[in-house]
Amino acid sequence: MKIYLKFDFNTICRKVLEDRLNDKNIKYRILSFGEVEFLDQISKEEQKALFGELNEYGIEIIENQKSALVQKIKDTIVDMVFSERDVNVKASVYLAEKLNHSYGYLSNLFSEVTYTSIENFIILQKIEHSKQLIVNDKLTLTEIAYRLNYSSVAHLSTQFKNTTGITPSQFQKIISKRREIANKK
Repeated sequence: MKIYLKFDFNTICRKVLEDRLNDKNIKYRILSFGEVEFLDQISKEEQKALFGELNEYGIEIIENQKSALVQKIKDTIVDMVFSERDVNVKASVYLAEKLNHSYGYLSNLFSEVTYTSIENFIILQKIEHSKQLIVNDKLTLTEIAYRLNYSSVAHLSTQFKNTTGITPSQFQKIISKRREIANKK
């Protein structure tokens, strides 16, 4: 038997973080995604144990200010792209408002640390989300293009093909074929 899952990484990470902190009786406050404030002092040993446990789940502690801001940029982009709410504002404006920095500064910092542009990262996230929408929600390409703020299906298709090497229609056919084969078993 095979089942298909849909999950939210932000919710999973938050739950893991809360569970680990609560298990260790650490008083904390989650300020925003990826940012936690400890309300009491914790020893170096407690920190090391906590950081080790979180690392098992792929959650790393960022100690460098630039890397921390780049992670916030990534988290904000993922939230913007994957959110169900209508974010019909330019990415540059959205990021600048959410992170309280000029877009120029954010863009330069992101490129310096990641060796790619914010625009490329946004495209990658949009394509990942479009693949999830094709697999899980069975939306039309027109609906997906609209949801991801593409100007047209052609624009979505061009970016999809440039990123994955196949068109969204070909991807849909592959998924349909896999489902047919899985259902026959």
